[in-house]
Amino acid sequence: MQRNLLITCLLTFFLIGCSSTPYKGDDEDSPSVTGLTAAEIYQDAKTNLNNANYDLAIQLYEKLEANFPYGNYATRAQMEVAFAYYKAGEYETAVLAAERFIKLHPNHANVDYAYYLRGLAGYTMTESWLGKLFNQDPTERDPRAARSSFQFFSELVKKFPKSRYAKDAVQRMIHLRNGLAKHEIHVADYYFKRDAWPAAVNRCKYIVENFQQTPAVADALALMVKSYRKLEKPKLADDALRVLEKNHPDFPELAQLKSGTLAQ
Repeated sequence: MQRNLLITCLLTFFLIGCSSTPYKGDDEDSPSVTGLTAAEIYQDAKTNLNNANYDLAIQLYEKLEANFPYGNYATRAQMEVAFAYYKAGEYETAVLAAERFIKLHPNHANVDYAYYLRGLAGYTMTESWLGKLFNQDPTERDPRAARSSFQFFSELVKKFPKSRYAKDAVQRMIHLRNGLAKHEIHVADYYFKRDAWPAAVNRCKYIVENFQQTPAVADALALMVKSYRKLEKPKLADDALRVLEKNHPDFPELAQLKSGTLAQ
């Protein structure tokens, strides 16, 4: 009887173990790659990518790497799946995929493209559909994506100054830096309108010190003038005004600031 009980327990354990093991075959809604070579799966994925069937391409690239984790086709899949995620609008996943490629293949001949794609995905995240839909100024939104993108492009330019993507990266960095500076102006103006003039001054100083050569510097100096006047510090206001006049003589509101007629 004890023997029969032992057999029953073993069978029960075996059945429970089998039922908890995940099925590793093709999902019902995913493409089957059974019997296909790495080259065939790659070509199918590439065709779908070129035809803008990004979700299907992603599934095929991932199946390729899962079934053939080593070799040239797996390496290509790791790179191209990042691009497929980017084209599919899954920008955060594209960044992660590009970073994974960089870690796995730091000396790959085309690793500079992974750096570029990582920055491009972050850059695109700054232009959200919501901002376009409501014509919202992107500099009024959370700047974290812009900062990350700037850092990603900066790494590309530093590591690969002769890369074919470096020139475009620099241009995008200029745009991002201008946007980040303008964001700081929005914050400073927010403080000014709420009578937090010391905070507005500090934010403007930060812009002048950290965002030289951006259009926001002139706006920051003008706001400093107005803030110092609100704080009844005419000498500091005059100092800021002189710097503004010397470096930005064509500033639209300069004459009004000098005459004191600019609306507060």
